[in-house]
Amino acid sequence: MLAKLSTRPGLRRCALAATAALTLLGAGLPTITAHGDADADDRLDLSRFHGQKIAWSACRGEGMPKDLECAKVTVPLDYAHPDGATLDLAIARYRATGHKRGSVVLDFGGPGGAGVPELAHSGKEFMDLTDGYDVVAFDPRGVGRSSPVSCGNGQQSALSALDDDTALADPQTLLPRLKKAAAVCAEHSGPVLPHIGTVNAARDMDVLRQALGDKKLNYLGFSYGSRLGAVYAARFPDRVGRMVLDGVDTLTEPLTEQGIAGARGQQVALDDFVGWCAKDIACPLGQDPRTAREDVVRLVRSLDEEPLPTDFGADFTGQDLVGALGQGLYSKELWPLLERALAQLVEGGDAGGVLGFAGGGIALPLPFPLRSPGAGPSPGALVDAEDVPPDNLPAALMAINCADDPDRPDARRITADLARLRAAYDKASPVFGRYRLAEVLMCYGRPRGTDFIRDEVKDLRTPKMLLVGTRGDPATPYRWTVETAKRLGSSAVVLDNRSEGHTGYGSSKCVHRKVDDFLLYGSLPPSGSSCGPDEDAG
Repeated sequence: MLAKLSTRPGLRRCALAATAALTLLGAGLPTITAHGDADADDRLDLSRFHGQKIAWSACRGEGMPKDLECAKVTVPLDYAHPDGATLDLAIARYRATGHKRGSVVLDFGGPGGAGVPELAHSGKEFMDLTDGYDVVAFDPRGVGRSSPVSCGNGQQSALSALDDDTALADPQTLLPRLKKAAAVCAEHSGPVLPHIGTVNAARDMDVLRQALGDKKLNYLGFSYGSRLGAVYAARFPDRVGRMVLDGVDTLTEPLTEQGIAGARGQQVALDDFVGWCAKDIACPLGQDPRTAREDVVRLVRSLDEEPLPTDFGADFTGQDLVGALGQGLYSKELWPLLERALAQLVEGGDAGGVLGFAGGGIALPLPFPLRSPGAGPSPGALVDAEDVPPDNLPAALMAINCADDPDRPDARRITADLARLRAAYDKASPVFGRYRLAEVLMCYGRPRGTDFIRDEVKDLRTPKMLLVGTRGDPATPYRWTVETAKRLGSSAVVLDNRSEGHTGYGSSKCVHRKVDDFLLYGSLPPSGSSCGPDEDAG
């Protein structure tokens, strides 16, 4: 599921790195993932990595907080051959101000969200945790500065393979495009691509834990970060400390079902936004919610047929608008900004405000130069922040999701099911359906993903962990929290957040307090207890 975003624009600045040219934010790319033999992990000789010392220093870059420290940790490229090539992972921390009892590692979601810039810009939300911990975030392999994957840029990007509706209507057109897209992504991504995925990210996190000097991993994971935390707990149950999973991802549903659930949730959020907007005389969609919803569909279709020129080298399409809407709907606190951005687009033909959502809340930079094979830093080394490809988030999101999903429909299955899938996705959402279906189809032709998550992440024998589910979450449905808790077994304690928005920690004072109480003091709420909306909390 998509990255957890701060609801304050200034703190969203680096949460996502996408460009106006993107037509997708999802699914997966060619990857070969180890199927995850935890016992085999214990037999690996990782001593060359466990002995490393982290050299912290001030973070470089414009706008980096003075009290944030940055460093790197080195991990194997291929855990099957730990004596071979290596990768450097970018890490950052706010140091403990109180009595330090270790570290708490954060993952902000995605998959594909870079942790270091997000911690830099949303660190104030986690300052209470520095009473007992160093607060640490990292860029997972293939993400951000850590050997970032890419699918190209602009009109040559593999992400433009499904720009028009023709491909989704004709399997004979679709299948060759998907194969070509896979080749383009492999060309631009380098050696990390076959070794990307949550199983290896969990292994990396254990190397990080050891390098930080912690006997147990204390962890707070949002959205996709809940998947990463659950996989870590299954692989290293004896190394789990205090673990919180907020905005709980599914561990069992195939990507096709996840996509339908995601489209349905986003459509509900869009309908709520339109109803809210229509109460405002300045709403660019008018004051009739039903007509306004129809106008959104017409706007998307018209931009797909006649994209809007921009100053960033690529036209703004209807699918770009869909991606931007998806970002703006994550929290009600973003809705006024989204309303103004849509007014710019509808009334003035100016996509600048909407592009801010498509690009993660920033004014989009000029396109970065693409890295050609052999150019730039040596393989595995950290890249400079300015050299992170602008499509890294969606490229990494696709790669990781496909690596985590073992289902790979062949050409016959795609041909037979395409019309049915289109109907199902369109029914789930006339706005988000095509977008989410395209995410799923990008996995076609890729090597089979790991079956570890679906088969092995269950019945955990770990200390109690806290799972936070939000009733009105448009990205990770509350039922996933219930299903995942049941699957994880007696270790899972559920906190029911009876509110709206994606994840609870950043939007609910009640959730924030209960999560901090658990991480800092080990105080768990009773399973099944709840937090009401903040306005009801007195």
